[in-house]
Amino acid sequence: MTRPLQILCVFLVAALVVTPFAQVIMRGVFGRAMIGAEELTRVLLIASVFVSYPLVVAARENIGMTEIRDALPSPAPRLLALINTLIGLGISVTMAVITVQNISGNMRNATPTLGIPFWLFLGAAGLGFAGAAVYHARRFVIQLKTGEV
Repeated sequence: MTRPLQILCVFLVAALVVTPFAQVIMRGVFGRAMIGAEELTRVLLIASVFVSYPLVVAARENIGMTEIRDALPSPAPRLLALINTLIGLGISVTMAVITVQNISGNMRNATPTLGIPFWLFLGAAGLGFAGAAVYHARRFVIQLKTGEV
């Protein structure tokens, strides 16, 4: 399930590196700037952050303050882990819903120079939050079944 997302993230990061590099080459070698390169770079940066967020959740690399939690006496670590996962799930679902609502209210908007549609720009955030919600939900079920922290 994570493989297609990993491939998409690699593509986004590669495009994020190539775009400013091409801009430097175009200006330095050919003396001509690529119109909209800065705008595209910003969009790629934001998209790469949001699209990769579910991978962070799936790898359990998001902030959980595990050192402090694990130092507490039992059953506090398990309870705090469950609460942490539930809060992450709630925030991810809320942000996904808000993002979809924003997209639906701004379907005709686009970036100023290149005209990149607003829905594509914010779609990365929607995808990221929805994917994170799925991974948080999976984690919560695992925690309930196995008692893992």
